[in-house]
Formats: sequence, structure tokens, C-alpha cells
Amino acid sequence: MPPPQLFPIGCQHPEPDALIAVLDAIRTRAEQTRSEGPWASGIWKVLAAHGVLDGFIPIDCEGTAADEAAVTEFLLELGGCCLTTALALTQWASGCRIIAEADQDVRQRYLPALTRGELTTTVGISQLTTSRRHLGGAVMRASDLGGRWQLDGLCPWVTGADSVDTIVTGAATADGETRFFLVDCKAPGISVDAPMQMLALTGSRTSVVHVTAALAAEMIEPPTTRRPGAGGLTTSALAVGAAKASAKLLAEEASRRHDVRPVAHGLADEADRLAARVMNAVREGIEPDDRDRLRGEANNLVIRASQAGLVASKGAGFVVGHPAELAVREAMFFLVWSCPQTVSAATLCELASLG
Repeated sequence: MPPPQLFPIGCQHPEPDALIAVLDAIRTRAEQTRSEGPWASGIWKVLAAHGVLDGFIPIDCEGTAADEAAVTEFLLELGGCCLTTALALTQWASGCRIIAEADQDVRQRYLPALTRGELTTTVGISQLTTSRRHLGGAVMRASDLGGRWQLDGLCPWVTGADSVDTIVTGAATADGETRFFLVDCKAPGISVDAPMQMLALTGSRTSVVHVTAALAAEMIEPPTTRRPGAGGLTTSALAVGAAKASAKLLAEEASRRHDVRPVAHGLADEADRLAARVMNAVREGIEPDDRDRLRGEANNLVIRASQAGLVASKGAGFVVGHPAELAVREAMFFLVWSCPQTVSAATLCELASLG
């Protein structure tokens, strides 16, 4: 009998039995995933087997096109379970979303295999949104060779670059237009640096990818009319999920210490309220400025909650391997993970007490 599927067609919420099974599997292998990545730990196969990947893929390409609210409910849970898996999944989903804009031949060639887990992908478009844009000029360039596109430049931030089969990237053409391409990771001209040793989420195997006269496997046609932006609701949902996990850690301390109880209850209530606002934004829509304010509040909460967990855990929480120190390190990632400039600027002002 096949395992329960997380996102059956038409579902309004994640299927409960599948949600329990997926989260249990992720927790069981979390330590290995944080060290080696979800591909090596086998979690990617779990996601495929339980239909997690199906929810991000259109129905005509063998997916289930899950309702965004159902996906966000899952991300709120995943954020408190394993952020390394969450990062890999969101980067895969971003790549699939761009491939879904391609013509039908390209969609059918890649998306069914991606949802089954037979093919893996990630996205390398930070050069279009946040990374190295301050340097001026195109970080990745695309040249039309008459039916084939040649890419030159680099992708500064590619999760799973040494573990996946393909990368979806973006480049500037000679006329200044941004186009998107699918690149085979084994193609000549593709060079992947060793994974970065980061403060947290090193298991995401995030690397710089150098591209030298590499021919793209596919060009996404027609090119998207939207420039990818930083700071959508996905990352806010994951931050709130991580904050809820820290609040749970505090609740465990509170069961033994009366002085911690008000703090644990206060942070848990705040996380619940913020989760409700994220869900409402998904269902009702949200203006960009309000979305950025929500992201800022989520960042603030996940950092405060993780630090409260560390304080409550005392010296034990400062030892490597304790859930409190892990939560503090991982919370810092939200300060740089697809963080909108307005949110970064507000954070700097707050840290400098500039009002």
C-alpha cells in the first residue's frame, strides 16, 4: 500500500496522517540532514513518496497543485522541524515554479520527473534579487548563439548545487532583458565550489556556481514578466514555525521552572497570532509594504524566541548540539535569507537604536 499523500487533489489542508509521517521521518533524520543534506539523508525520497513535491506541481504535469494555504500550513510545521530541509524544498519549488512558465514540451519533459523525485533541481537567481547587485553590471550574462543560449558568469548562492541534477538560473541578455534557463549540472563549463561552511544550515550544501561558456539545456519561453523578488510569505511562515519550536523548548523548561512560564506562554501566544496573520495574508492577499512588515515581525520573533530559549537553558544551552544553540544559529539565517532591503534597513536601525 502506498504511503498517505500530503496534498491530495483539492485538499484544503495537509492530510493529517501524511503530515505526521513526513514530520516524524524528517525529525528522525534531522541530524544527518543538517550534516549531509536531505538528498544524502534520504529525506528527499520521503518527500516524493508522501506527495509533498506533488503539491508544488501543476495537475497537468502529474502534480496536485495544492492550495497555497495548505502548503503554508505545512511550511509552518516544517519550519519548526528542519530548516535545512525547508531551504532545499523552497529552492526546488522556486525552480519548478519557473519551469512551469515554460512551453508545454519543456514542462512535460521536466516537471513529472521532478515531482516523482527522479530528477532534482534547485534555483540560482540570487544574482537577480539580492546577491552582488551592489557591484553593478550583470553577474550572469546570456548570449544568443542562434537557437542555443550560452551562459557566462556566476550564481553566488545555489542550495544543493553539488547534489542536484539541474539548476534554474537567470541571466541578462545583450538587450538588457532578463531570461531564465535550465542548466545541466554536468554540462561543460559548470563548476561548483565546495559547499560553504555557514553559521547554520551548512547541510543545505549551498555553493557558488561558476558558469563559463556553458550551453543552457532549456530557455524558459516565454520569459517571465515578473522579476523574482525577495521576502515572500514562504520565508515568513518558516520563521514563525521556527519561533514556535523555540517556544515549545521554553515550555519544556517552564514545566520545571515557574519563572519561565510567563515568557513561554507569551512567546507561544505571539507565535500563534503571527501564524494566523500569515495564513490570513495567504488567503486574503497582502500589500507589499504590509508583507515586508510581517516578515520583519517574523524575523524579530524568531530571534527573540530562540534567545529566550538559550537564556532559559542556561549553560547547557550554550553547548554544541543542544536545541537552544541550534535554534539561535538558525534564527540568524532569517536576517539574510531572501530578506527585503526595507526589512534589512529597519533591522539595522533597530540594532543601532536609531528609531
